Order: sequence, then structure tokens, then C-alpha cells
Amino acid sequence: MTGGPRIDVVGLGPAGPELLTSGTLDLLRGGGQVFVRTTRHPAAAVVPDARSFDHHYEAADTFEDVYRAIVNDLVAAAADGPVVYAVPGSPNVAERTVVLLSGDPRVASGGVAVEVHASVSFLDLAFARLGIDPVATAVRLVDAEQFAVDAAGERGPLLVAQCWSRQVLSDVKLSVDVAPEEPVVVLHHLGLPDERVEEVAWEDLDRSLEPDHLTSVWVPRLAAPVAAELVALDELVRTLRERCPWDRRQTHASLGRHLLEESYEVLESIDALAAIDAALAVGADGPDVDRREAAAVADLEEELGDLLFQVYFHATLAAEAGRFTLADVARGVHDKLVSRHPHVFGDVTAETADDVAVNWEALKKAEKGRSSVTEGIPAALPSLALAAKLQRKAAAIGMVLPGLADQAARVAAAAAALGRVDDGPSAVDDVADGEGGARARAVAVGDLLFDAVGVARALGVDPETALLARSGAFRAEVEARG
Repeated sequence: MTGGPRIDVVGLGPAGPELLTSGTLDLLRGGGQVFVRTTRHPAAAVVPDARSFDHHYEAADTFEDVYRAIVNDLVAAAADGPVVYAVPGSPNVAERTVVLLSGDPRVASGGVAVEVHASVSFLDLAFARLGIDPVATAVRLVDAEQFAVDAAGERGPLLVAQCWSRQVLSDVKLSVDVAPEEPVVVLHHLGLPDERVEEVAWEDLDRSLEPDHLTSVWVPRLAAPVAAELVALDELVRTLRERCPWDRRQTHASLGRHLLEESYEVLESIDALAAIDAALAVGADGPDVDRREAAAVADLEEELGDLLFQVYFHATLAAEAGRFTLADVARGVHDKLVSRHPHVFGDVTAETADDVAVNWEALKKAEKGRSSVTEGIPAALPSLALAAKLQRKAAAIGMVLPGLADQAARVAAAAAALGRVDDGPSAVDDVADGEGGARARAVAVGDLLFDAVGVARALGVDPETALLARSGAFRAEVEARG
């Protein structure tokens, strides 16, 4: 390369000066402008007069800001003469500034010539110490700060680079729901006099030593993959909290109505899909049915995503306040479901769904230290849903409730009695005129509705959902009439 602004990028290798290539030494001692990304590297001592970019680490808010500032400084310096830019390790391995420099418009357009020179990387020492062939073992290199996302869905083996702080190692450790059973290997200061290559248990990953930018971790196998899509959603919610003015303003309280709305929209989607399934069950077919089924499935998928977003949002708010994290939520419900299913994970016998419900209520009552199974039922539930839940709780503790025939008879009798109200006070003993009569009528209507909920219970129908569906159909009738 000759003529015009020019930048030669070289690597300082993974350890001391003895691992520098002769080509790198020639460039560093060639008399031009020499810059090092940081002086915090053992081989930086070979160019004591080089200018460093350490000051950007002190001034910038993020590493990305640091790296972009470095690129701008390098391009500006190249206008005054050839530049040699030295980075830790190899410029071709996990070096963000080189990626940004190569993609800079001033470089891409040919205004600044950039040549990246090969050098020894930390990978060479790591694989030598581990005694593995990275091709034969299909190793994947992962940046520690991106571990939660980049390792999602991976089982290993993984070499985790740039584990520069205890916090980074802690984040790596906590991003895995099920810890690897076999030890991992911490690789620290490879090629230096204080080199350490140690096996540690996963739970001790952030406690085994004081890491720095020359620390990496070998993970032979993760016990279970992290779901990439769920991790990406978690990252998105945190990004929205940082960058979106509306999302930054939200609190648990302000999101409450959105959670309720999304829940009702999910129920509506479920009802729509249930209607399609019912039509399919009786033999409906054809392109229109297929189209409506596809639309209903897509709608339920979307609405469940909206509801899931609310869960993630609340968990993020709690994490920001230091109260709990999304992992705590997932772990808590996982452990609770295991403990509530002793017939699956223990030695308890439950032959029927009713047996399961009885066991569930007994376990829940014991766990919560409650005196009654009705404790914990929200008083703000819609009335039909509240009645249905109370009846289910009663059945779960062994109370004998009327069967379908008895409940239907009660509904018919109550409806008939209320239908005779206009015949006068003598028509219905419990329904009279005046203020007391109004109260009596309200009680009678309440009995009717409660018995109707009993009918729904006996039929295995959720009354709240059923009434919402019927109201929706009636709404369509009203709208059709204008």
C-alpha cells in the first residue's frame, strides 16, 4: 500500500513481547505514528512512546463509544502520515475497533487504506493449554458480555473470551438456568509468569480469581441450552427501558391496565380459536375454514406474545429495583409446579383430575400458611369468575355441590319465580315491593346467577368466558341493526 492516508493494524499477541511477530516489530519500530488501544497489555512495553487510547475508557459511557472514538482518532491521525495501530492479541479475533475501522465509510470508500496484519491470538495459547483441536471439537468462540444471547441454544463446547471482571463472570453464570455438572476451566494470563489454568465449579465461576482482560473460560458442555428467542426478548425490554421515553416512565402500577387488557385479548383469541376447533370437530372444511383457522392461530400467537411482554416488563422493573429478576420468576414457578405435582415428581397417587385439584389446594394452603382455601382469591375478580373460583375451591376441599340436574332445576325455578314478579307480592314469597323488595329481588337474581355458574361448573364451562362470547355475539347483532 502506498500513497494517501494509511493505517496498519497489528496485534500485540496474547502475552509478552516474545510472542510478537517480526513483521509486527518492524512496523512498530518503523518510525511512524504508533498508537496502542491500551497500555494495559504485557507487550505494550515494546513501544513505550506510543500514544494510547486509555483516556477514552475514562471519558466514554460505553465500550461502543470508546471504540468509535478510537476509530475517529485513527482516521484523523492518518491524514498526517502513516499510522500503526496495535491491539491486544490478534486484530482478527474479537477486536471491535478493527471491525468498526474496516466498515468506516472513509475506509470503505478508499479514502483511507487499512491493512490488517496477522498475529498470534489468545486462541493459540488457550487451545494449547486445553490440549484440544478446535476443529475436531467444533468449539464456538463467545464474547462474555454477549454470552446470554450468543450462547443461547448452544450446548458447547464454548470458549468464552474477554471475561474482564467479576460482574461479567457473574452475568455469564446467572444466564444459565441449569448449571453445567462438569467443571469449567478458567484461563488467566496465559503465557505470563503468573499464568493460571484451573478447573472450577460453575457456581464458583465469579469467585475463583480476580479476572481481567486476559481472562477467558472454557465450557466443555452446557447442561441445557438457553432459549434464544426469550433471551432476545429480555434484551429488547431492557433496551426499551433505556432508550424509549414512554417505556422509561412506566411502573408496575401504570402497566396494570395494560396487563388486564392483554389478558382479555388473549381470552378473546382463545374463544375465536375454540369456535374454529368446534366447527372442525363437526366436519367443517374448505378454504374459508382453513383461512379462518390460520388467522385465529396467528392472532392467539400474537396476543400471547403481547402478554409475555408484560411479564418481561414487570420482571425488568423489579430487577432494576433490586427486588427479583426474570430468572427468579421462572425458577420460582418451576419449583412451585414441581412441588405442586407430587403425583408426577414424587410418590403421591392422583388418579383423576379431581384428585389433583384436592392435592393442589392442600399443598397451597400448607405452603402459604393459610387458614382457608379462599385466602388469596382476589376480591376484584369479575363476579362470575369469582363465583366460579369459589365453587372450584369448595369442590377441591371435598364440599358436595349440586350436580348438573339439580343446578339446572334451581336455575329454572329461580327464573320462573322472578318471571312472576309483576303478578304482585303474593306471586313470590321472597320478592316483595318497596326497599325490602328491591333487596330481595337482588338476592334472588344473585341466586339465579350463582346457580347458573353452578351449571357451567358441572358442564366444565368457564362462565366468564361463555358470557363474554355471548355478549360478543349480541354486540354483533346490535351493530348489524345500526
